[in-house]
Amino acid sequence: MAITAADVKKLRDATGAGPMECKNVLTETNGDFDKAIKVLKEKGLAAAAKRADRATNNGRVSIKIQGTTAAIVELASETDFVARNPEFVELGNKIAQIAIDKGYEAANDELSGMVKDLATKIRENMSLKRLVLIKAQAGEYLASYIHGDGVIGIVVTVNSDKPDIFKNEEAQSFAMSLAMHVAAFSPAALSKDDIDASVIKEQEEIFRKQIANDEKFVGKPEKVLEGALAGKVKKYLAEICFLDQNYVKNDKITVTQALAEAGKQFGATLKITGYKGLRVGEE
Repeated sequence: MAITAADVKKLRDATGAGPMECKNVLTETNGDFDKAIKVLKEKGLAAAAKRADRATNNGRVSIKIQGTTAAIVELASETDFVARNPEFVELGNKIAQIAIDKGYEAANDELSGMVKDLATKIRENMSLKRLVLIKAQAGEYLASYIHGDGVIGIVVTVNSDKPDIFKNEEAQSFAMSLAMHVAAFSPAALSKDDIDASVIKEQEEIFRKQIANDEKFVGKPEKVLEGALAGKVKKYLAEICFLDQNYVKNDKITVTQALAEAGKQFGATLKITGYKGLRVGEE
């Protein structure tokens, strides 16, 4: 059977394989289009298995929010070039939407199969590295922020006693700025109450040693030393706790103060009830 240029193009469009490979497979399968796709897929899967050991330190974070549910997806790839590929971007968004629709909270055979299909087509090792599903409760609003080419994706959950304020674009914008803040400053916890006591104790010991080795504290009374320690701990917590950090859009106030000011503006009480984020390449 004669293989035409149109046959080759059709197979290339369906599989992404090279022209000579498409022509050879069509010849091998005597022009059977479905069989040719199967052969190319089998060859691609074999190649993908060989590529599986290659590092996937690049990728993209995708976020979808629908009603009271949000999905954050991290697709990993070998190169940043593929991370910008439109099909790769589309796949991340598609997986996020399927996770919302079906309530998936982790990778499974269906989602991994979709990734494998694209890896076979693009011919680069890739994986569904992480998937986070977030469900808002009554009175909560989900806001998201994607930084750069999807290197960071954050979802913040904001509660209000008057949730209808989030129909207001200004209120939505403020909530998004909170997600932007997380992307910029990477808080370790929402508040000091969420920091494990052992972590604080360990940090106190570090500060005690710093104070003991600081000449300006030599001979100072214990009360002064304890005051210096308390000050260092307070500063440390302010640096790592979301609510105590200086607000990303106004470093003269804290996030807690920004919430209070926004609450006055919108005539409601606002508080952050949670946040989740993924950063490409992090474990």
